[in-house]
Amino acid sequence: MKKITIIIIVVAVAVGAYFLFFNGKEKPVTYTTTPVERGNINTTVTATGTLEAIIQVDVGTQVSGKIANIYVDYNSIVTKGMVLAELDQELLKATLASQEASLESAKSEYEYQKKNFARLSGLHDKNLISDTEFEEAQYQYVTAEKSYERAQAEMVSAKQNLDYATITSPIDGVVLSREVEEGQTVAASFETPTMFTIANDLRKMQVIADVDEADIGQVREGQRVTFTVDAYPDDTFNGEVTQVRLYPTTENNVVTYEVVINAPNPDLKLKPGLTANITVYTMEKNDILLAPLRAFRFTPNDPALQTPTAQRGEEVVWLQTPEGLKASVVKTGVSDGINQEIISGVKEGDLLVTGVQLDDIPQMGGPADETNPFMPSHPGSDRNKNKKK
Repeated sequence: MKKITIIIIVVAVAVGAYFLFFNGKEKPVTYTTTPVERGNINTTVTATGTLEAIIQVDVGTQVSGKIANIYVDYNSIVTKGMVLAELDQELLKATLASQEASLESAKSEYEYQKKNFARLSGLHDKNLISDTEFEEAQYQYVTAEKSYERAQAEMVSAKQNLDYATITSPIDGVVLSREVEEGQTVAASFETPTMFTIANDLRKMQVIADVDEADIGQVREGQRVTFTVDAYPDDTFNGEVTQVRLYPTTENNVVTYEVVINAPNPDLKLKPGLTANITVYTMEKNDILLAPLRAFRFTPNDPALQTPTAQRGEEVVWLQTPEGLKASVVKTGVSDGINQEIISGVKEGDLLVTGVQLDDIPQMGGPADETNPFMPSHPGSDRNKNKKK
């Protein structure tokens, strides 16, 4: 009796399993879809840089001496030729007076030797003086001439040094820094000491950005740039790439290239030295048809559906239509790694199949469609799902 009971139970379980797994109706397959939409696409390169004036000049002195007067300070607005400072001129004036006296003496000697040589030259032609006397007169004349020329040059130098004692601005602009004080002695023996730093019009500035070697190949002159600075975290400033410099910089085995970006500054908010976080738009297209990349990776698991052959520059996508799945060969354009431009082959609003959903478990078109659980989902990825075949 016990064996009969066990047999009955086994048969009941088998019959139940049969009806549950083999005799039940197959659940319909649903597809996840997304519509073809118009939008914008771009790729970018990011870097950091420093704001600078387009023209910045260090003003120094070519003569040594004590600073007698300073006429400008930090942030002073200056014009070209404006006097910034003056050195003490007493010693320079004395040197000039000494050179003037030396010049007069050399001039007198030169004129005397010139007349003497002309007189003795005539006597020599008549054989009234010896060759030795003539050569001596010629030597004295040449020596006096050279001394006179040297005195003239020293006179010019003395005048120029006196002029150098007055420091003037070489450009129109604003004083960024003042490195000296009145009464301070500056020495110009080996190199010109910097007294002032002057920047040209600060309404026109530039960013010198360091772009990594892996990204520099995408950067071109004329590309649009946006950047932010910590001083104004809520503001975004605009610029344009004006130069990509060829000389590399290597630091800690990292190679970067300098990229110059113009930075209009009409309201003078930007200041020299600020750190800029830049974004270079290396590719931009607006108002184009877009499709997510996962739509290009979907292939239906149905032998009855044949996938057409795509040529170079083309891709195959599957559309959900009232009649069922339909393949379409589309011509593609640029991609930003998330979306792909579609040039032709579909129209706006067409439903692209991105995967299948069976028993409420999404089944994507292949391993390439697996998503990273640590990455946020793409905007709009949940729209138009659960469309029935």
